[in-house]
Amino acid sequence: MVNFLRCGAAITLMLGAVLLADTAQAELQIDITKGVTDPIPIAIIPFAGGSPTNSAFDFAAVVQHDLDGSGRFKSMPRPRLPSQPARAADVVAADWRADGVDYVLVGRISATNAAHTDLDCELVNALTGQALGSKHVSANPANPRAAAHQISDFVYEKIVGTRGAFGTRIAYVAVDGAPPAQHFQLFVADADGENPQIVLDSRQPIMSPAWSGDGQWLAYVSFENRVAAIVVQELRSGQRRVVSERAGVNGAPAWSPNNRQLALTLSGSGGNLDIYVLDLATQALTRITDDPAIDTEPEWSADGTRLYFTSDRSGGPQIYVTDVAEHQRVQRLTFGSSYNARPRLSPDGRALAFVTREGSDYRIGLQDLASGAVRVLTRGSLDESPSFAPNGMSLIYAGREAGHGTLATVAVDGLVSQRLKSDRAEVREPVWGPFAGP
Repeated sequence: MVNFLRCGAAITLMLGAVLLADTAQAELQIDITKGVTDPIPIAIIPFAGGSPTNSAFDFAAVVQHDLDGSGRFKSMPRPRLPSQPARAADVVAADWRADGVDYVLVGRISATNAAHTDLDCELVNALTGQALGSKHVSANPANPRAAAHQISDFVYEKIVGTRGAFGTRIAYVAVDGAPPAQHFQLFVADADGENPQIVLDSRQPIMSPAWSGDGQWLAYVSFENRVAAIVVQELRSGQRRVVSERAGVNGAPAWSPNNRQLALTLSGSGGNLDIYVLDLATQALTRITDDPAIDTEPEWSADGTRLYFTSDRSGGPQIYVTDVAEHQRVQRLTFGSSYNARPRLSPDGRALAFVTREGSDYRIGLQDLASGAVRVLTRGSLDESPSFAPNGMSLIYAGREAGHGTLATVAVDGLVSQRLKSDRAEVREPVWGPFAGP
């Protein structure tokens, strides 16, 4: 059974820890398990020009991988490209239409010195012959994939009409070995699973990673001192700080929208789990729930005025919402199943994702908050830990395949799904990071 208590972890403070380079244990590989029945045909032309620092790096190939991997596009294989124009003015729309292509992306690479690579891309609608827009990106030689993801986001938004999330990141926990000799690692990677970096390496459990709204920090639960503690870590510097190591459970941290507070689950010396809000600057603690039931897994509303959480106060795990300022105002939101837990709010605030039980299976459900209607999006037997992409178009979650922990994504319309699998480590507890900037 899925345990809805996402409880804490503890830690030895290690200031100045940096991201490690060894990533072989949990590098993820994408496998599209379901795509739209009529994907958009597009041609991604290899970018003209070259870069002295990244002469072997193929930006266009990363863009093609992103778009094909979304399940909503089907790119023309390179050997079939009838020509390789570099500018929108060179695209002969009729030729591409004849080959069944709706859109053509062209681009050019230029570099003025070893530390500066410019990309200029244009997107053409082959059905009308019109240029839909252009994108200029400056690539960092240390991370050229980030520039390619920006171009993918540009193409996705121009065609689909929704901001792309290829340039965002995910965090997840990887576990190697079997008890009592398990090895835990907290990773941050690109949204496609590439470029994984180790944030924390531990022989003790790591749980419940959570992104700050600016994408600069992670909060998580660690048991490095063999007791539960909540830690916040700045990703750029590696600096870490224990913010809660109180008696009993310290668990399920969730950043407030202003990044100044954490909602968390504490048990105190009495052992009963309730929701609290911790001010990170002052360490002031505000109790939000005070009920004999188990209250856990808090999730903030976008305006910071409400908290969604899991509680068994009705006899089994269900999802509730309460006002942060008026704690006594509690409303139950989920019905229909005896088990609904781990609430996650969509970026637009209109839908709630959660773990729901169907028969003996645990799956990811999506509830429209206006109507209360629920759709089950996944078909696994043990799906858990849903997290929205920052554009609200997809969810990442944890599942199991042949007894092995994997990650997967599913579109909120249910039309596209992917599996992100590690060959060597079990992966779990994914969380999708925010957009990097405007």
